[in-house]
Amino acid sequence: MSPRDPVRVEWAPEAAVEFSGSSQKQAGAGKPAVALTADASGAGRAAAATTQAILERRRKHVGPNLALFFQEEPLHIVRGQGCELFDPEGNCYLDCINNVSHVGHAHPGVAAAVSTQLFTLNTNSRYLHEAYVEYAEAMAALCPDPLQVLYMLTSGSEANDLAWRIACAAAAAANPDDSRPLHVAVVDHAYHGHTSLCIDLSPYKWKGPGGGGRPAYVHVLPCPDVYRGQHLDGAAGARAAIAEAEAAGGRIAAFFSESILSCGGQVLLPLGYLEGVYQEMRAAGAVCVADEVQCGFGRVGRTFWAFELQGVVPDIVTFGKPCGNGWPMAGLITSPRLAEAFSAPGMEFFATGGGCTAAPTCGLAVLAAIREERLQDNAASVGAYCLRRLHQLQAQHPDVIGDVRGEGLMIGIEMITDPQSKAHSPALARHLKLRCKADHRVLLSSEGPFASVIKVKPPICFTEQQADRMVDAMAAVLAALAPEDKACLAEASRAEVQAVSERHARLW
Repeated sequence: MSPRDPVRVEWAPEAAVEFSGSSQKQAGAGKPAVALTADASGAGRAAAATTQAILERRRKHVGPNLALFFQEEPLHIVRGQGCELFDPEGNCYLDCINNVSHVGHAHPGVAAAVSTQLFTLNTNSRYLHEAYVEYAEAMAALCPDPLQVLYMLTSGSEANDLAWRIACAAAAAANPDDSRPLHVAVVDHAYHGHTSLCIDLSPYKWKGPGGGGRPAYVHVLPCPDVYRGQHLDGAAGARAAIAEAEAAGGRIAAFFSESILSCGGQVLLPLGYLEGVYQEMRAAGAVCVADEVQCGFGRVGRTFWAFELQGVVPDIVTFGKPCGNGWPMAGLITSPRLAEAFSAPGMEFFATGGGCTAAPTCGLAVLAAIREERLQDNAASVGAYCLRRLHQLQAQHPDVIGDVRGEGLMIGIEMITDPQSKAHSPALARHLKLRCKADHRVLLSSEGPFASVIKVKPPICFTEQQADRMVDAMAAVLAALAPEDKACLAEASRAEVQAVSERHARLW
């Protein structure tokens, strides 16, 4: 086993995909950067040839930093159903990481609702349409008071961008004579989107490759690490961020946090964490934003929204990915008070695709699927089963599995070099997901500041049988590791972690 796996040396962008700028450039010169293996059949050779041709065309016409899963051997996927994906040869891959097709790939009810609406009418929200109002009412019914006002958009990035605009309007309305610049607080390793503003809100991005470092108006609370017992006091982190902003001559207008940090490594916040942060932030005049783009809509099982696990009520809730099951829709829901502050200056708000006729129709179909198929209950029960199986796996491999954590079907498995140091093992996480894909057709991904946490976020129609298939694949890969393999992976991990740590320090 090579100590330096070429697929991913240093980083994992959003959704934990792999991208290698150097291999893209080499491929552009005409030499393929991937080795595709075909079977002996004509169908296999044809499928491989088609995949190769698509890859070459993509390299020519698609932005080179638009990443692929499994960069060295990307998958050519032509069909999906439930929690399964299929390549041109009909091979079935178990999708354990897709938090977009929330109620299942190609869900018949959602597909039919959108198709019927597109054949009838799809225009913008400047016309009255009952579906928009029905969706707003349905979303309000799923939120605690006073969250009753909906804005529809097309991506979670847009939703977080709009949340910041609303927070700024609220700050101006509350203290019109305060001329201090508006600052923002976030949690370390967070990811909130790809717009310029959202990159500023995302340490995951500005500390990553190509990142420009922390913007002066952004203040960062340390990310809680329950496994290692670090940074558990949210109120203390909030007070430090507020003091830092004030020392810089600013005031914090908003605090953004994912209710469970996804790209940060499937981080479950300690009980009471958000309550402490919200109390300090609100005392300083800040609006509290819960980013539910990856963790909302019943994924955590016990509750519809992950913020409910913390016993708090945000001022704004942003959502995206799962709400449309693949249709590009997103939104935020807030209070009448904040909506009024945002609208009071008189500027119209309009998003061309946000709230188009098909979007609320799609959203209602997704909510119906969650309700009628009892998918939130399924996330709770299958998630609990998954955790039991993974804890059993951890007991069999305590030398390399440091922590298993999760709520519902949002689960993280933290890979370590050894239980004494609890050091991150990105090389082992990478090896595990690559072997699961190649040998078992089980798709996993990795997250966290060092990409050492295996991510499990399948569609919430995931079954116990599929959980067994996933855990059995992981077990087989780990069982095949010889002591010298583990030593080699540990050595590679130490080098990677050192390099990433140095970059983080440089970009802080």
